[in-house]
Amino acid sequence: MTPTDASSRARSVREAEVAGRRVLVRVDFNVPLDGGAVADDTRIRAALPTIELLRERGARIVLVSHLGRPGGERDHSLSMAPVAVHLAELLRERAAASNRGAAEVSVELAPAVAGPQVRERAEALLDGQILLLENSRFEPGETANDPELARELAGLAELYVNDAFGAAHRAHATTEGVARLLPAYAGLLLERELSELGRVVSDPERPLVVVLGGAKVTDKIGVIERFLELADSILIGGAMCFSFFRAQGHETGNSLVEEEGVRLAAEALERAAAGGSGAAGTDSTGPAGGSCELVLPTDLVLGERFAADAKPRPSDGVEVPPDWMGLDIGPRTAAAYAETIAAAGTVLWNGPMGAFELEPFAAGTRAVAEAVAASPATTVIGGGDSVAALQQFGLADRVDWLSTGGGASLELLEGKRLPGVEALVSRT
Repeated sequence: MTPTDASSRARSVREAEVAGRRVLVRVDFNVPLDGGAVADDTRIRAALPTIELLRERGARIVLVSHLGRPGGERDHSLSMAPVAVHLAELLRERAAASNRGAAEVSVELAPAVAGPQVRERAEALLDGQILLLENSRFEPGETANDPELARELAGLAELYVNDAFGAAHRAHATTEGVARLLPAYAGLLLERELSELGRVVSDPERPLVVVLGGAKVTDKIGVIERFLELADSILIGGAMCFSFFRAQGHETGNSLVEEEGVRLAAEALERAAAGGSGAAGTDSTGPAGGSCELVLPTDLVLGERFAADAKPRPSDGVEVPPDWMGLDIGPRTAAAYAETIAAAGTVLWNGPMGAFELEPFAAGTRAVAEAVAASPATTVIGGGDSVAALQQFGLADRVDWLSTGGGASLELLEGKRLPGVEALVSRT
């Protein structure tokens, strides 16, 4: 099943009769905290359209999300309390901006994930009111997809909505288990994610250019293999390029090299040289020119250590001397990648080109970000680091879609089935 198929077959929250009914909504509020406050509310804001739709239609809303990795035990530092406060503030701001009674908006935090007290508070909800459950991963049964926990969660509501695309690749009690026990629907964010990512795979404007960075080839090999059949160009950057260079016999110095990634990189290079799958040129969904070009950097920026005060050293080629490490693509590569992006019809970008968090080594990622932002193409960004880079450079509002899913985005693009989505489709 393609992402487009899943998006068309899952029932939309827009179709649900929710007035006066309790609705359990799985959201992705796994946000960074700093000093007991939300440090980045991107994921919370992404869920607001679904929450507001349900409030406007008179639903009684029970929200559930995980936060961090507490390992099935209560951890005060990972409580949803700051999220409840921040969510209420955002909803009040938006209600005030649209003259919809901001004073009436509140978010109550439940004392636990399940149990008699939680059920009592859920049953006391009135139309438009919101109850946020505690961190779902305080319960060991969450990640184990425990049927008993799923039944307890199902007992809190009459309908289920999954709007947590970032967790849809996990078969957990709140994403998969409970979805099979209640009438289940896709939230607005989940729908949009499936639609935007699905179009990249199923119906892209040509040329389709995929820009991949980050540290590990093993994290991206599935995407590389898939898009060797679908894309016109794959541009490689980040530390993962050193696995490719090692596979080609280049010296990589102290650069980060994933040993398992070297073998995978060698296989990918062989496939690319052979024309991807060999059948892509005759497939209507494959590269317009018949095969995909797998492009590696031709110059680098080196540093003696991974540090903000490290002095950058340009390298005209890709050989890295002993005691040095590659920390960014070079200016010639950045210019070439920008030119390819400018000529694209669709751009998918996942992963930075270098250590963009260190200013001396941010130029390559900045150049790609600026090219993506300026491109007339359809631009889809996946992965937290790519989104963070766009935000750092003030360009996040100049792309078409910023995906909220890291691992979920990659697995969907690879063609894998997402348990949280499959559970919705199986109920239609």
